[in-house]
Amino acid sequence: MWRQSFGLLEKSYTHDTTRSFLLGKWLHIPLSAVPLCSAVVDVAIQDYVADVASELIYQNKSQISTEVLFVFPLSPHMAIYSFQARSEDAEVQAMLQDELSVPPLPTQAQQLHEPTGGWENLEYLQDQSEHPGEVFACFLGTLSPGREVVVTLRYVQELPREPDGAAHFVLPPTLHPYSKHYAWNCLTSELPYSLLLTASLQSPHGVANVQANFALTPLIYTAQDHSTAQVSLAGRPPRHDDLELLVYFGEPTAVSAVVETGDPGAPPGSLLGDPMVLVALAPSIPEAVPGQRQSGEFIFLLDTTFLEHAQGSLLFLLKSLPLGCYFNIYCYGETSEGIYPQSVEYTQDNLTEAIRRIPSTGSSLGDTNLLGTLRSIYNTPRPRGHTRQLFISMAGLPPDKEAIAAEVCRHRNSHRCFSFCFSDDSAALAMALARETGGEATYVCSDNSMTAVVLKCLKQALKPAAEGVSLSWTLPRGLEVEVLGGTPQSIFQGQHSLLYAQIRGQAQDTTVAKGVMTLQYSLDGQDVTHTIEFPLCPQGDGRLAGHRLAARRLLKRLLTEAASGSGDELRHRAVEISLTSGIICPFTSYVGVRTSQRVTWYQGPLALLPPRQSLIPCQITELRGSTRVSSCHPKSIWVPPGWLTAVCASWLALRRLTHGIAALPQRGACSKACKPPPPSISSLKYVDLTEFVLCSSILGQWSTKAIAECQQLVALQNVDGSWALSSGLASVLEIDEAEIKGKMPDEVMEPSIWATVLAVTWLHRHDKCYQDLCELLEAKAVTWLHSQAVSQLDKCLEAANTLLGSTVEPSVFRL
Repeated sequence: MWRQSFGLLEKSYTHDTTRSFLLGKWLHIPLSAVPLCSAVVDVAIQDYVADVASELIYQNKSQISTEVLFVFPLSPHMAIYSFQARSEDAEVQAMLQDELSVPPLPTQAQQLHEPTGGWENLEYLQDQSEHPGEVFACFLGTLSPGREVVVTLRYVQELPREPDGAAHFVLPPTLHPYSKHYAWNCLTSELPYSLLLTASLQSPHGVANVQANFALTPLIYTAQDHSTAQVSLAGRPPRHDDLELLVYFGEPTAVSAVVETGDPGAPPGSLLGDPMVLVALAPSIPEAVPGQRQSGEFIFLLDTTFLEHAQGSLLFLLKSLPLGCYFNIYCYGETSEGIYPQSVEYTQDNLTEAIRRIPSTGSSLGDTNLLGTLRSIYNTPRPRGHTRQLFISMAGLPPDKEAIAAEVCRHRNSHRCFSFCFSDDSAALAMALARETGGEATYVCSDNSMTAVVLKCLKQALKPAAEGVSLSWTLPRGLEVEVLGGTPQSIFQGQHSLLYAQIRGQAQDTTVAKGVMTLQYSLDGQDVTHTIEFPLCPQGDGRLAGHRLAARRLLKRLLTEAASGSGDELRHRAVEISLTSGIICPFTSYVGVRTSQRVTWYQGPLALLPPRQSLIPCQITELRGSTRVSSCHPKSIWVPPGWLTAVCASWLALRRLTHGIAALPQRGACSKACKPPPPSISSLKYVDLTEFVLCSSILGQWSTKAIAECQQLVALQNVDGSWALSSGLASVLEIDEAEIKGKMPDEVMEPSIWATVLAVTWLHRHDKCYQDLCELLEAKAVTWLHSQAVSQLDKCLEAANTLLGSTVEPSVFRL
């Protein structure tokens, strides 16, 4: 699995060289890592929220001075709220400021644009880095030989929840940079730096167990009810692995709540001053039976400029939908109207009419109306009890991308988006839409791969969900609660939702020390209710991790509302929340304040000279990533600031995914002149940071001929999963229709049963396997067969194997 540690980077120069950085840029001198001497990391985990405080000591062990730049990759769900760097003669602190305000040191503001090399360092990092994504970067100036710099970094993070209920924490590579880019003595197994890692654990359900991929000290409980505990790294850390913790709490429940105390120094009624309820929703949702009736609203948005390339994939999608759902199709371009005014039930007549209305070719105009189409969909009521999911294809980047992202974010709690982009410029928007709604984004660069990929996303979309999710509260008189960012209307299997609820007011009856929260939802048509009590006595260590993440959630909502032109009031509120919580937003920016402790020519007592302050470059920036790859190879993708938010599955899963990609054979339709480079670290690393599903000809499993063969059979299938015995089916099977009818077993009274068995058997011939393409179609067919003639399937399968010359096992038909 690729990992990028960054940390403190240097670019060496001698004392008599001026403007050396620009010289280095011309010569393409790479930035290298300054050795890490020691790292002290303190992690506080409260349920599924973590606060990390770290102190990193770097030393310039070279014989020349170096310009140093601290770079910290920002993972999803992570937000920095404090940064500070100290050297022997200066201190640098990152501060947030309103982008429209005057800099805090107006007389020094011009120093940001002086040729100190700071901005050139950031620009150079953007241009030359092969690692895409969002990073925090701060220029720290010059570090002399033998000198040390101490970096203090604090951030908060939402933790993913494993299926067994464990909170999964991974130490960022910057705090444990074991990679091969970090030099150490290969003759020993020890790392060249020391690491002290401690973790404080807290949960009202109790801390049950801790597992890790490294040696731990025994778990020490610091409370009699086991609600708090501590654990530490024992000995030296492993040199070849990320450090990962799995924290298990008491019996996993569908809903949990813990109240975090506010900041005593903040005014009551403010975001940081009031108590905050951290709510985790994780309903137990059983697996769905493939091929069965299933609820859901599936809306397909097709870019008309790329419509001819999506026809085959759309056919597979439509035929793979389950009975019982609703669907609609929008071919957006000059119009935002759907095939139907609103979604219709998935029936044979409705599907046949929809396919007839889809234009065979699209417009060549570059201008699209995706925003208008989305607004039209959001203004259309969804069928009751059916979760809305959008499948959006984008051939290019729409001109109003910011408004599109804001519109989707505004409705993020009511639907889920699966995005498919066909160009680099639309990739960032596709990822933003998917991340905001908990969906998935896919980069497609070949028609063959698109069909398999959209079906993979449909399998994700068909996972059952808890519908109509709602929360109700019972609190003592005088108290009220607001869920910041709203409550999602649906929670899908394998997902969980973290909510933040602010408690306002003063309780009139202080003897009531508990609150009650009720979670209600519908599962498979049955109403489910969970009620829990939680103590109103605030807990926490004063680090305000939940409050800061709540601020991040609230800022997202305010930014969406501000984007709709609601005036300056929302902007001012967003700036206030950002400055008080330390969480950056698009209306604020970082500035590095450097305080010099002395001047180089003065050797007397420091107290005789006032500290000298100046501004230095410090910001969150995007790394463009390498583009020096073949057009047939996956490109680097990243998400723009402000939208790089939530959703990162466990890094273990990403490691498995990356290894799986690296092991795939290099197939595809590229010509010899366009042959992709062999898989390497630089070509696979993007999966880690962006969690973007890359799909290109190198990953394609299906040739054009194979998809065409399968597509002919798919077009003949009915919505209930059956096939009719027809000349079209005989043509696909390459058998005379009269022979097919003559070989039908005598026990079979309905020709469609025989036809359906033949179709499924054909999909499993010994020389062909269309499992990935036709898994959903096949499940519907087998389910239909069981509802019609279970007793006849043995005879039908035996006859089908004889006719087709195959050896398909009865297990294919669930026999």
